[in-house]
Order: sequence, then C-alpha cells, then structure tokens
Amino acid sequence: MLPIGKNAKQGKRGILERLDAGEIVIGDGGFVFALEKRGYVKAGPWTPEATVEHPEAVRQLHREFLRAGSNVLQTFTFYASEDKLENRGNYVAEKISVSKTVLERQNKLINFKRVLHTSGEIKLTDSMFTQCQTVNEAACDIAREVANQGDALVAGGVSQTPSYLSCKDKTEVKAVFQKQLEVFVKKNVDFLIAEYFEHVEEAVWAVEVLKESGKPVAATMCIGPEGDMHGVSPGQCAVQLVKAGASIVGVNCHFDPEISIETVRLMKEGLQAAKLKAHLMCQPLAFHTPDCGKQGFIDLPEFPFGLEPRIATRWDIQKYARKAYDLGIRFIGGCCGFEPYHIRAIAEELAPERGFLPEASEKHGSWGDNLSMHTKPWVRARARKEYWENLKPASGRPYCPCMSKPDGWGVTKGAKELMQQKEATTEQQLKDLFHKKKF
Repeated sequence: MLPIGKNAKQGKRGILERLDAGEIVIGDGGFVFALEKRGYVKAGPWTPEATVEHPEAVRQLHREFLRAGSNVLQTFTFYASEDKLENRGNYVAEKISVSKTVLERQNKLINFKRVLHTSGEIKLTDSMFTQCQTVNEAACDIAREVANQGDALVAGGVSQTPSYLSCKDKTEVKAVFQKQLEVFVKKNVDFLIAEYFEHVEEAVWAVEVLKESGKPVAATMCIGPEGDMHGVSPGQCAVQLVKAGASIVGVNCHFDPEISIETVRLMKEGLQAAKLKAHLMCQPLAFHTPDCGKQGFIDLPEFPFGLEPRIATRWDIQKYARKAYDLGIRFIGGCCGFEPYHIRAIAEELAPERGFLPEASEKHGSWGDNLSMHTKPWVRARARKEYWENLKPASGRPYCPCMSKPDGWGVTKGAKELMQQKEATTEQQLKDLFHKKKF
C-alpha cells in the first residue's frame, strides 16, 4: 500500500529541476468550465473576473485540485489580458469596500448593467471598474495561498488575444502580454505558461515576452495533428516554440486525450528531427472528441452547453495518464472538463512511479475496490479493475447519435467574423450569424 501524500521534506524545487530529475509533474484541471457550471464565470467571454468577484470559489477549486494531486497550480488568468477583459464590454466589477453589503454591491452592478444596456454612450471610469492588473494580481495571490499548503508550484499563464485575431501588429500584441507579465514578475510566480494558442506565430510572440522575466517558460497550443490554423505542423510548432525560448512544449484544450497525445507525439518527432530538446506537456479536454475538425471542440454543435455526454470517466483518464507517461510526457494535466477526480485519476495511475498517492485517494479505492462494501451483491461484483477497464459506458439517451458533424466555418485571423469589438453584438449581427448557421 502506497503512502497518502508526499513524504519528502525538502524545500520546493523549481519546475525544470523537477522535470530534469525525471519527476512526474501533475497539472491542474479546467477552471472556466468548472466555474461556469458553478455560476461564477460567463460562457462566451470565458474571462476570470471571478478572482475579484468570487475569490473563495476560485480558492476552493485550487484546493480541490491540490488535494487531488496537482503540484502545479495555474493562476486563473485565462483570457485575463486587457483587450479580452474589455472585449465586447465585458468589464470586471470593482471590489467594493468592506463597509458595503453584498446586496448593495449586487444592486449597484445590476443597475449599472441595466443602464449600460439602454445607452451606448456611457463612459466607464477607473473608479467603477478594475482592469487587467487587479484580476491578474488576485489570481496570483489566490494560487500562491493554496500552493503554499502543499508541494505545488504557481504558474502564471497568458493565452491568445483578441488583438491578434483582429490583425494588430506584433508590437501591439506583445504589449498585451507584457502587461500580464509585469504582474507575474511582481507576484514572483514560479514559472510561466503561454497556453491556448491556435496560431504558432502569436505563441512565439508570447514566449518571447515571457522569457524577458528570466523564469522558465512552458508553451502549449490548442491544436490537433493537422497543426495550427495557418497549417504549421505540430512538429514545426514545437521547433519554433523551443527556438523562441520555451523549455516545455505541448498542447492543451480543444481535443481529447487520444488526439492530444498523438499531437504531442508529432511535436516530439519534430524536435528530434531538428535535434532540439524540451520537456513535453499535455493538458487535453476531459471530453471525447473523435469527430472534431481542425479547430477542435468549439466546432461541435454541443459546445459549450451540451458536452456532458462526452465526459471522460476516471478510468479513461487513467489510460490517458499511462499513455502520456509511456510517450515520455512528464508534465501531465488537464484543461476544460477536467474536474478534481480526473486529476486524482492521473495521480493514482502514476502513483507507483511517484511513490505516493494524493490526499484525495484516502476516500477512493483503487479501481473501485471500495465497492466491496456495497450493500448490493451485483455492485460488489464491480470491485475490480477488469470490470471498469473494459466497460463501454452508455449515454442513456435513446437514438443518440454517436458522432456529431462539426460546424467548421473555416475562419481564422483576419476573417470579418473574428474582428473583435468592445460593444455588444448587435441584433443584425446575430441575425446574420443565425442565417449562416442553418439548422
């Protein structure tokens, strides 16, 4: 029986020190999807103002991932660039002083939003709203507080920007990343991650900015085996990222574990052909997406509110962890759809190599062996690896299609539909989209 929790008492080692020593690093899971389901994040913008508005919700999710086995906690700064926080009027409510009640705060916000909806002439002031710095600082503080409760590192993260999609030049896009980096340096995060990039060009710009900090940089792209949206292959993406200064490369989001591992395999081959070295990283979706097109799960008609039938089981994730490990990936985590129990599955599958189980395994028997205590004999008969390993879960939905037809409009940087705007989408713009998207 492996011990629960790590026995080592040495001080925290850095990310590259751990990976260079062959240690398995377990990332955390998806924040925007988990917090949207819990009522703290708005679907569509997917921005992390919850770090300011509902810090305890963010803190608790960090705690659950830490307990499940994560030893890297990413700051909840996904889409926390200034241009994205302002995009389409998605501003962030200011912290209200302690003397104000929660009800007063909510009424102020509701009344302001009502006025904003009826008049496009309202000017937003710094006293009403906070911007990029406050959100990013709060995210860093929360992640550090929880990481200090265990053997976890804090990673400051940046992601793709509306500025790039709107064809802003290199200097303007890099300035967006620079503002976030200033906060990460101020808060002294342990390392940096450039994640969720569809275009390697923008990812390279992000890495170049993050490298200015002198901290280790990881870079992951949300691509599949076909490569980025401009047709750059996974192998070439990896080569460009390493040459830009990334020490860790891989993929995150958009595709399921199987597709993501295949993409990282292609990245590994590209690096080997170029005689370059880097650690490998994988943080896929916790949804099955064999029917995805080049742009991944956002093209599926079920995105984002009908994806639950596609959720991977904990046993699926154990298989993913083993395949990732066998490929040589040592930074293994998850993205959208990954809940703490999925991270626990990674930690349990790789416990023999790591030498210990996560705290959350205290209440979870390996391969369902706690079911041996169930009152029903047919459920007790499921307390074995062979049963869960070979199970083919049913959807419970009669006549449910096994695959979807992705939308795949084929638009990317520079397309009219992707030009970003701060004002809300007009009724006519929506009608045009509805007409284009025929059911």
